[in-house]
Amino acid sequence: MSPAVAKIERQEKPVVAESRPALLLDWYDRHRRRLPWRAAAGERTDPYRVWLSEIMLQQTGVKTVGPYFEKFLARWPDVTALGRASLDDVLRMWAGLGYYSRARNLHACAVTVLRDHAGVFPDTEEGLRQLPGIGPYTAKAIAAIAFDIRTMPVDGNIERVVSRLYAIEEPLPQAKPRIQELAATLLGPSRAGDSAQALMDLGSSICTPKKPACTLCPLNDDCSARLRGDQETFPRKAPKKPGMLRRGAAFIITRGDELLVRTRAEKGLLGGMTEVPVSDWLARQDDKVALEQAPDLNGVARWHRKAGVVTHVFTHFPLELVIYTADVAARTRAPEGMRWVPIATLADEALPNVMRKAIAHGLGE
Repeated sequence: MSPAVAKIERQEKPVVAESRPALLLDWYDRHRRRLPWRAAAGERTDPYRVWLSEIMLQQTGVKTVGPYFEKFLARWPDVTALGRASLDDVLRMWAGLGYYSRARNLHACAVTVLRDHAGVFPDTEEGLRQLPGIGPYTAKAIAAIAFDIRTMPVDGNIERVVSRLYAIEEPLPQAKPRIQELAATLLGPSRAGDSAQALMDLGSSICTPKKPACTLCPLNDDCSARLRGDQETFPRKAPKKPGMLRRGAAFIITRGDELLVRTRAEKGLLGGMTEVPVSDWLARQDDKVALEQAPDLNGVARWHRKAGVVTHVFTHFPLELVIYTADVAARTRAPEGMRWVPIATLADEALPNVMRKAIAHGLGE
């Protein structure tokens, strides 16, 4: 579209900035998504559901989160029940969802709300920020959606909508403060939570990363990026530096129908999760050096190296694991800090996806 045509279109279809919140809410009332954590129109919002969903949705999509949310809610229907649960149980239920520090923070937050707030979430943004695992975005989201406080959380969907609406040239993450400022202008005098969820839904269903359905958008008449014709190029992003490949070894040791496992340290990557014994994960790791880190077990004369490698991608680096296997006698004792678990009950262990991949590869034919 030429600049002249864009100018004519803007003149023919004027949209006053002050009308945007009303347009958004009108669209939301007709097209809102049905989500297991979202209260229906006219229903009271449960802060526990909002908090639980927001923690799960960090770095994870709605389709993936849905079954986990339902599972958690069935097991722990309120924050009091979750606060009385053990961290091990929470980690087991979380297994497979990734970013496991979220699960530890989730449990710590529930314990804090139960212990220090009588099982009731603080109803201010400032009070929410004091809880474990609740940062600026999550505090805003809970405050707006659960308590209708006039504040605007900005997630990836909202970043995309706002950056296109105003054609923000500054790349992320430098543009975040400006996007936050402009997103706040889309709040009406009331219904803060619905305004935030309207923008989230708009980004999810209409203003998508690729091939946005601009003709269906309630804000399309004065979307700067659409009028320019380059909406798919927003938000601008600085190029990411790829993480360096790390390599290591995983040791799949069986004792009859049992597998040797251990629990990772509480802090750090995959903290508190269950794993099979592994070597260090290092760039330029040598297979011989990795094998030297195998657990010391009586009866292991030699390790069998499985063909191929297990690959996994973490947020900051990709990983390749060489898999070594061994079988030991029935009465072999587990090394200190390790334990034997029945292979049949591995589904009950807090195994992250990378460990499930390693085990499946090691136990496969």
